[in-house]
Amino acid sequence: MRKALVVGINDYQDAPLYGCINDADKFSNIIERNGDGSPNFDIRLANDVRTKSELKGLISELFSGDSDTALFYFSGHGYLDEVGGYIVTPDYQPHDFGVSMDEILTIANKSKVKNKIIILDCCHSGALGTPKVSGDKAAHIGEGVSILTSSKDDEPSMENCGQGVFTSLLLDALSGGAADLRGHITPGSVYAYIDQALGSWDQRPVFKTNITRFTSLRTVEPAISIQTLRKIIDYFPTPTEEYKLDPSYEYTNAEVVEHKVVEPYTDPNNVSVFKDLQKLESIGLVIPLGEEHMYYAAMNSKSCRLTALGYHYWRLVKEKRI
Repeated sequence: MRKALVVGINDYQDAPLYGCINDADKFSNIIERNGDGSPNFDIRLANDVRTKSELKGLISELFSGDSDTALFYFSGHGYLDEVGGYIVTPDYQPHDFGVSMDEILTIANKSKVKNKIIILDCCHSGALGTPKVSGDKAAHIGEGVSILTSSKDDEPSMENCGQGVFTSLLLDALSGGAADLRGHITPGSVYAYIDQALGSWDQRPVFKTNITRFTSLRTVEPAISIQTLRKIIDYFPTPTEEYKLDPSYEYTNAEVVEHKVVEPYTDPNNVSVFKDLQKLESIGLVIPLGEEHMYYAAMNSKSCRLTALGYHYWRLVKEKRI
């Protein structure tokens, strides 16, 4: 119920590109499966599509039916004129450059697919979702549509060492760089990752959406196990509560270890709890009070508490949304 059309075009007669097929191949490989190897998207790879007619037909087929999610990725030339933006096909002619971005959006808007995701790595790709023809409501962003583009409508998209700069960062994001604590990667988190990675003088990615909830592009191994994350409401029955520590929580504070130990000595149950708290601290959900590190908070009988982010995940667990 999740399908993706992936297109890379290098073979333009007068202006060949060199990294687009490589980008499309790598994108299809990573999006096809989740981090644990489970199926993700059913891929149709259509590199070096020859004609506007063929590409438009593939896009229409992608957004047909009532699948849960349909994703369109394109890497190639883009063009902008006084009417709007286009993804360029090899059969381009003056005044007929390829598939209109407004047409792509119109097809997506009219689709019965629940989640429609369009990712463009081409010059002027930010024109998608910003129609130049006033009053053309069909080309505005409809419900369930998310758009992620490599540049604004007045900017080029750059290649570096045979790969698009945008797609290179996109692949890093999908590999886990944009994952939340549960391992989910969404179009919004991908945009945030790419936006932060590009400098102020670089091309600027664009993200546009009209959704009520984010759909996951891919899942990877979470930074912390869901089982450990769910224990957060056991350790902190209320979000403002402090968890009291003492030396019995530190596993090295044992008589079998050759250094000074203090009472109360290591308690295996407390050590297990402390390891969970340290994991929560390592991802920013818990902080020690009065000490820089959790180790010293335990050895000096201090406490720890939830951070603001910790409270957010505490609430999600409490409401059984995790």
